[in-house]
Amino acid sequence: MERLAISFFLLALSIFAFADAGSVGINYGRVANNLPSAVKVVQLLKSQGVDRVKLYDTDPTVLKALAGSGIKVVVALPNELLYSVAKRRSFAYTWVQKNVAAYYPSTQIQAIAVGNEVFVDPSNTTKFLVPAMRNVHAALVKYNLHSNIKVSSPVALSALQSSYPSSAGSFKTELLEPVIKPMLDFLRQTGSYLMVNAYPFFAYEANADVISLDYALFQDNPGVVDSGNGLRYFSLFDAQIDAVFAAMSALKYDDLKMVVTETGWPSKGDENETGASEDNAAAYNGNLVRRVLTGGGTPLRPQAALDVYLFALFNENQKPGPTSERNYGLFFPSEEKVYDIPLTPEGLKKQGKRQSKPVKGGKRQSAPVSGGVSTSSSGHSWCVANGKAGEKKLQAALDYACGEGGADCRQIQPGATCYDPNTLEAHASFAFNSYYQRKGRGIWTCDFEGAAFVVTQPPKYGKCELPTGY
Repeated sequence: MERLAISFFLLALSIFAFADAGSVGINYGRVANNLPSAVKVVQLLKSQGVDRVKLYDTDPTVLKALAGSGIKVVVALPNELLYSVAKRRSFAYTWVQKNVAAYYPSTQIQAIAVGNEVFVDPSNTTKFLVPAMRNVHAALVKYNLHSNIKVSSPVALSALQSSYPSSAGSFKTELLEPVIKPMLDFLRQTGSYLMVNAYPFFAYEANADVISLDYALFQDNPGVVDSGNGLRYFSLFDAQIDAVFAAMSALKYDDLKMVVTETGWPSKGDENETGASEDNAAAYNGNLVRRVLTGGGTPLRPQAALDVYLFALFNENQKPGPTSERNYGLFFPSEEKVYDIPLTPEGLKKQGKRQSKPVKGGKRQSAPVSGGVSTSSSGHSWCVANGKAGEKKLQAALDYACGEGGADCRQIQPGATCYDPNTLEAHASFAFNSYYQRKGRGIWTCDFEGAAFVVTQPPKYGKCELPTGY
C-alpha cells in the first residue's frame, strides 16, 4: 500500500523522533545531625539501584565511602571558595588535587559543580563564578582529568527574566554579558552542560489559584498550549525546562545539553505551604522518575533525554527556613522510606503501570502513571489519529510509527485484519495506538506533533478493534 511506504528521510522524521531513556540520580545533602554513616548511605544507594549521586562538598569520609562502589559522583566547590579559586589559579590547583584527583578514579567523579545558585547568593559572588570555573578546568587539565570530569554550575530558575510562556524564556538582562554568555561559552568550549535546579513546587505554591495541581504533578490534565509556539504542555516541569531551553536558544546556544541537578517536592510543609504533602511528593517524584526512565524529551526538545537528580536523599533536620526545607527526603534518617517510589527501570517493572494518586481529602485512588492521559474506569486508553491534522502530517507520523517508531503495522497491510477501512485516518490510528501501547502509554507517546490524541472509549474501525496492550 502506497500510504504505508516507509520514509527514512531524517529531516521528515526528526520532529517525531523520541529520546532514549534518561537517568535518575539523588542529591545527598547532610545538613542534619542524625544521618547514617557514609558507608551505610552507600549501601542504601546500592540497595535501591541508584548509580548517580550529587554532593554539596568534597567530604573525605563520603568520597572514601563511595570508592569502588560504581556510583557516579558530582562533587561541589562551595560558594565561599569562589573568590579564592577565581583569584589564584594555584589555589584551584591545590583544591582539585586534594579534593578530586586524590580520589579519582576509584571514586567515579564525573563533574564538579562550581558554586550553587550563585546568582541568588546574598554574598554576591557572581562576578567570580566564570573565572573560578575556568581555573578549576585548568586544574583538571594539569592533572589530565579534563576529558573525564566536566565543570559546570547549578543555576536556579530565578536567573530567568521571563519563563511564561515557555517560548518567551529569557535570562535576566543584567546577567547576560557579565556571566551568562561567558558561562555558556565556557560550557561549549569544554564540552560540558548547563546545570539547572527546577522546582515546580515553588511555582505551584505561589500560584495555586491558577496552576492545576495535576499539571504540577504529571497527573491527568488537558494540558496548556504555549501561545508562542503552539506546543501543548502536560506538566509544569516540562514548561520550566523548555523556558530555559528557549532562553539558551535566544542566545544561540541550542547545542548545549542541560542536566536538572535538583528537583523535588516536600512531603510536609507549614500551613501556608500549599501542596506540601506526602501524597503529592510521592506523585511528583514517582511520575517524574517514570517520565525520565521511559524516555522522551520535552516538547521543545523531544530528542533530548532527561537527566535529573532528585532532591533529596534524606530529610535534613538542621536546614533553616520553612518546614518544607527539612522534608524533601525520599528517606528518613532511619533509612526507612518516606514514601515508596521506584528509582530504576527494574523498579518500574515491579511496580507495574499503576501507582497511587492523591485526591482531594487525602485519600488515594488507583491511577495510571503515564502522566498526561485520562483513562476510563477500566484503566484503558487508546491513541487515535486526529483527522483535523491534515493528510501530510498524518502520513509523516504514520511513516515514522510504522518505520523507525517500531509499531506493529502488519495488520493494516492489504488483506490483513485491519486493512479495511482503507483510509489514512484508520491506518494511522492503528499505528499510533500500537506505538502508544508499546511505549507504556507515556505522556509524549500519543502526540505526533498534534496528529494524535488519547481517547478513553475503545475505538473501532470496521471489524478492527484497537488493542490495549502488548
